[in-house]
Amino acid sequence: MTSINGLFTKPRDAEALYVLAHGAGAGMRHSFMTEISELLAERKIATFRYEFPYMAAGKRRPDTPRILQETVRAAVEMAREKAGGLPLIAGGKSMGGRMTSLAQSSDPLPDVAGLAFVGFPLHAPGRVGDKRADHLSAVDVPMLFVQGTRDSLADIDHIDAVAKRLKKRATLHIIDGGDHSFKVLKKLGREQSEVMGEIATAVAIWVGEVIQ
Repeated sequence: MTSINGLFTKPRDAEALYVLAHGAGAGMRHSFMTEISELLAERKIATFRYEFPYMAAGKRRPDTPRILQETVRAAVEMAREKAGGLPLIAGGKSMGGRMTSLAQSSDPLPDVAGLAFVGFPLHAPGRVGDKRADHLSAVDVPMLFVQGTRDSLADIDHIDAVAKRLKKRATLHIIDGGDHSFKVLKKLGREQSEVMGEIATAVAIWVGEVIQ
């Protein structure tokens, strides 16, 4: 099994475990990953954050898709061992979420009840399209998309269309004014802590519906 560098956060009253992968440019200890894990713990969701090999080695360039997906599988297996019977959700931020969905589409991840994407990277900046979502038609578990309306990697109309194509398998939660990092415009008058709380609550509510 691929060696995994990870962080396990489990509140005493945990109801599920979220296997949480990082995005392309920041690892599992990034402030976003740390804060979302803490906020989810307050909402009875345990997390297992982990790093892809390139990030653990201090490199900037992501590993090949094959290695990334192998890492996803190894992380899910490790999380299963740590879960203590808790239902499993997998996914993550940006690239980490997409690599999880690719792994799931090719060979279902054992015991994973659903996938939660925090900023799904639907396309490259300035190259609007939805080809990166084609594989989602082969994902047979519920999916949550938390997306900002100003995300340069996921035009909100296109991500909405993707969710509608997936029908009952997909839930879309929109963060008004949020960019790919979920930073919002100051003119909206929202604190970043409020936005992060909204993201965590959206994930927790959806998880509760999936595992009930």
